[in-house]
Amino acid sequence: MAATTITTTMHPVPVDAFPTLTSTTQAETEKVLREHMPTADKPPTLQKNPHLQFLIRNFTQGMPSRYMSYDASQPWLLFWTLQAFSVLQIGMDPDTKQRAIDMLLECQHPDGGFGGGPKQAPHLLPTYAAVCALAIVGRPGQNGGWDSIDRKKMYNFFMSLKQPDGSFLVSQHSEVDTRGIYCLLVVATLLDIITPELVEGTAHFIASCQTYEGGFSSTSQPYYSADPSPANLLPFPRPALGEAHGGYTFCGLASWVMLQPFLPSTSTTKPSIDKNKLVRWLVQMQGVQAEMGGFKGRTNKLVDGCYSWWVGGAFGLLDSIGINPTSVATPEADGADWVDVDDSLFNRKALQEYILCAGQHPAGGLRDKPPKHADAYHTLYCLSGLSAAQHKLSPSSSRRKQLADAWVQVGDNMELRQRIFLDSLCYSEEEGTDTVVGGAANRVNATHPIFNLTVTHTEAIMGHFYGQTIPQKTTRLS
Repeated sequence: MAATTITTTMHPVPVDAFPTLTSTTQAETEKVLREHMPTADKPPTLQKNPHLQFLIRNFTQGMPSRYMSYDASQPWLLFWTLQAFSVLQIGMDPDTKQRAIDMLLECQHPDGGFGGGPKQAPHLLPTYAAVCALAIVGRPGQNGGWDSIDRKKMYNFFMSLKQPDGSFLVSQHSEVDTRGIYCLLVVATLLDIITPELVEGTAHFIASCQTYEGGFSSTSQPYYSADPSPANLLPFPRPALGEAHGGYTFCGLASWVMLQPFLPSTSTTKPSIDKNKLVRWLVQMQGVQAEMGGFKGRTNKLVDGCYSWWVGGAFGLLDSIGINPTSVATPEADGADWVDVDDSLFNRKALQEYILCAGQHPAGGLRDKPPKHADAYHTLYCLSGLSAAQHKLSPSSSRRKQLADAWVQVGDNMELRQRIFLDSLCYSEEEGTDTVVGGAANRVNATHPIFNLTVTHTEAIMGHFYGQTIPQKTTRLS
């Protein structure tokens, strides 16, 4: 698809007559972005080779000195780099993979979980990064990394962080954070250690983090009864703390999706989220034409390349909670006050143009926005957002049946484990639904809407830990 020349007037984001630092910065950002608008004689191109060189340089020579502050995020640096390779369709040689495996296992704590570096305390966030990185480079067997993960100690570590309201601390003596819960649920799902005991009350907590805007905040405030013998957690009030944020919203929504097999069946006890408010908030986070269709992470904030995934990627989860872009609830159905949607809830073409025209750094790597430098974090999440804009993965009944037909009864809790397995791996892209701006050379690999891993890597690690053989996909899936 060739880019078109922008000939319409660039209407700025409306402001009042009282300039502030926020409004001034917004105007400056729009001015910079105008200089990066796509034109017919300059179609947007994904500069894969400079990005590859950027990633290889960081991976082989080490990160620049400014990354010293990331000493407690070493598994993250590896994950951002390895998954960026995967999205860019770049394979790795066995020696490179083994180096990564050995480094990641050095971060595993003797008491379970992974720390931000060797001999560092275990923490939910680097645990996610380490396990997902091992999903990319690891394999079963000796020195393969997967069988070296101590799943029993991992589970005990998770349980030691559990709070009475269903939330989890991100580490011992630390805070509760929606992102940490997402990281825990991903790891528990991939490794087949997620249980009703582990996630009891967690769905109620996630639901309580949804704000009046529709997005999710980092946590909520629990309230207990006045009677101290014993003090009982009250279901209400339970206000969200902080404003709706793109990162928390993706993590809250993805957590909600992973928790579906554990939700109670009765309407009186089943937690719920406001789906219509959620969709409205997500849609409103996409910038206007003057912002090139990039996504912002909070109301009245600047667009930022990383939210291409944290917000743009969240649209890929909506089908999983019963929201179909072509059949959003009508006012007659449940009192919704808006239904004005089309086939796609966000402008996939505009998001790709933002990433390709404004997100790429000329020297390689991707960034928040010009004139900022590229970094490992934005390189991955811009590429993941590009993938989410190109590919529309959704739950497929045909793929689900294939997986169900191949299911082998192994272990305990068969019905629950099977549903978790099928819910996680039934995502597929129907033929002909991809949208690639700039031509086939710009195409990147599809990434799983929940885990931000390729479907291939997700299937491989889950197949191993659930004891299943993954059937090949048919040519067309619905």
